[in-house]
Amino acid sequence: MSTAAAPSQILYTGRIDHQADGAHFYWPGSNARVRFTGTTLSCEITAEVVWGTVSLGLIVDGRLSRIPLLKDNNGRRMTFVLGEWLEPDTVHEVMLFKQLDCSYSYVLHGFTCDGAFCDAPEAEALRLEFYGDSVTAGACVEAIDYVGRTDPCSNDASYDNAWWSYGWMTARNLGASCHLTAQGGIAVLPHTGYFHYPTQIGMDETWDRLCYFPEAGEYTKWDFSRYIPHAVVFALGQNDQHSAVTEENDLKCEGEHKELWKREYKKIVRGAMSHYPAGTPAVMITTLIRHDPAWDEGIGEIVAELRAEGLNISQYRFARNGDGTNGHPRITEQAEMAEELTAYLRTVIPGLSAD
Repeated sequence: MSTAAAPSQILYTGRIDHQADGAHFYWPGSNARVRFTGTTLSCEITAEVVWGTVSLGLIVDGRLSRIPLLKDNNGRRMTFVLGEWLEPDTVHEVMLFKQLDCSYSYVLHGFTCDGAFCDAPEAEALRLEFYGDSVTAGACVEAIDYVGRTDPCSNDASYDNAWWSYGWMTARNLGASCHLTAQGGIAVLPHTGYFHYPTQIGMDETWDRLCYFPEAGEYTKWDFSRYIPHAVVFALGQNDQHSAVTEENDLKCEGEHKELWKREYKKIVRGAMSHYPAGTPAVMITTLIRHDPAWDEGIGEIVAELRAEGLNISQYRFARNGDGTNGHPRITEQAEMAEELTAYLRTVIPGLSAD
């Protein structure tokens, strides 16, 4: 005898589209959580794998694991056992989350258990939002043998895990929820960066979207009233030098291109912040990956110009900003960023202690 979870018994976090057939997941870190008594929990999923070795993220009673997804099963409604042989008289909590970015999308049709579902977990009182690229999405974070080094040649998304991104770790440090509006390779402008090569899509097109990549379906708009963060972090600039041709043609943060980049980045920031209460703090960062400091200097100019317009915005530079690694930050390096950013956010979010 199985029991289905009612919609009110599921806590969703992230830019998730609730349609008649279920909850559609697009952005990394988007998740669904339930609490139940019983020994077995299952879910029904219809996934669309675009590329790579991909998985669903899973946490059962605090234990992190994953469920592999196969491209051969695209479009099939599949049942996955999330936990079994669990203690029957214990309240169990399970989170199912989107571990990666555009490498796949899926529809969660629902949860069933052999016991009873409890009230949904309580949502965190503090809310954060992050706009960023692959580092914010947790790309290649589990390649732990490559700390401080370039990425492994076998990088096929199997090392990616949003759970270990600095954004989600920062949120956990603060006891907060978070939205990771992040995509690997994305830049501010279209036709730059690496996302969706050779017809690159920029954050200028995706920052306000729910479904944001064409392989997942028709583009849809996000309803910003569904999630009002207490602070917003913007983490772009790492991929913006790439011109989509060769490294020899890379773009410099100077002259007309710099002014275009600044103008469009300011539009993104203004657009996002316009949906939130006046005075909501915003922070602009880059990462530990080595890059031309001219992009950080350009961000400093953006911050000064937006502050002059009245936005509560600042820039934070990590201790090893732009000089920490030639590859993506691994778990320890993401944790380093999270610890620093956690301490900084405590100074800019009203009501948080400095501890």
